[in-house]
Amino acid sequence: MTEMTTRAWLLSDAPQTRRQARLGAIYQGWLTFRANKLAMLGLVILVLLVLMAIFAPWLSPQDPFAQNLADRLKPPSSAHWLGTDALGRDILSRLIHGSRITLFIVGTVALIAPVIGLFVGTVAGFAGGWVDQALMRITDIFLAFPKLILALAFVAALGPGIGNAVLALAITSWPPYARLARAETLTIRNADYIAAARLQGAGPLRLLIGHVWPLCVSSLIVRVALDMAGIILSAAGLGFLGLGAQPPMPEWGAMISDGRTYILDFWWVAAMPGMAIFIVSLAFNLLGDGLRDVLDPKGAKE
Repeated sequence: MTEMTTRAWLLSDAPQTRRQARLGAIYQGWLTFRANKLAMLGLVILVLLVLMAIFAPWLSPQDPFAQNLADRLKPPSSAHWLGTDALGRDILSRLIHGSRITLFIVGTVALIAPVIGLFVGTVAGFAGGWVDQALMRITDIFLAFPKLILALAFVAALGPGIGNAVLALAITSWPPYARLARAETLTIRNADYIAAARLQGAGPLRLLIGHVWPLCVSSLIVRVALDMAGIILSAAGLGFLGLGAQPPMPEWGAMISDGRTYILDFWWVAAMPGMAIFIVSLAFNLLGDGLRDVLDPKGAKE
């Protein structure tokens, strides 16, 4: 097919097959997303972040762990584009390698927390009765505590480290997704197609997996994208307090903590990782707004 023929095939008002309808919906969503310039900017930044993490060993101008006290606290220059820290380590190289830690945190939490929330919320909304009450009261207990404070408690119990920090963030991040999934389930559990599937012999598990979960996923994706900025800030907060990634790992929050002593005289030591956190957090927010326009147009209008 030529480009024009393919475009017409994707945008057809009367798709001939399920595959054509599915691909057409994806293409229309992409056109809507592409029209949002800020969302595209966020996507570009995150793609560059992923590429930077993948090719970190080749992009880093120097060894991120190599110490050179003769070059300690050097300002940005041609030799060190973003300056050096108190141990003479190149800040740019540490930021590039630190992007791997950021993506690890974001990816792990994005895989664990929404899945837990989806399961708890849909089971509560679909089952109702005492099951709903019990699961939602547990959810309310988690929501009663600030997420960062609860994460601090889990990390204090499990011990400092990037793995425990990620696990603590995932455990404390699922309640909002459970609430959202339950609300979606309550609106669709009495729908006609659910009743028709039940009459055909579909059991509760099949109804949940085949009919309820697919309709909740789009809202969860939007919520996950919008929550990633908060997760990055929480992870940076744990690193700043020394409960996340441990030295000499180049975690951005820990880098800010290392530079806070010199922030008045050697501002770049703390400012550069802080700027990296700001840019990535902004990119996730812009991406989330664009995904909301595509996946939840009713919510976007409201």
